[in-house]
Amino acid sequence: MQPNELNVIHNTELNRFEVHLDAHIAELNYRLSGNTIIFTHTGVPTALEGRGIGSLLVKTGLEYAKNNNLKVQTLCWFVAGYVQRHTEYQYLTN
Repeated sequence: MQPNELNVIHNTELNRFEVHLDAHIAELNYRLSGNTIIFTHTGVPTALEGRGIGSLLVKTGLEYAKNNNLKVQTLCWFVAGYVQRHTEYQYLTN
């Protein structure tokens, strides 16, 4: 299954974005502080690695931030690397 065929769920109760696949859950965790979303952890089970799921989660989280006028702070190296490689999102972190 390709990343663009996967459904990302915004689980507001657990403050995370999720992808459910093959009895596994990949997640991008966050917390909100005022008008800032703080991404704390991206977790992709080993069985799902290498499929672009982590990048899909991060892109979804960043689009959520953009669409809700939230600034982005990242405590997660994976999110930081994604933003560095995708300059269209860098303004969210300033």
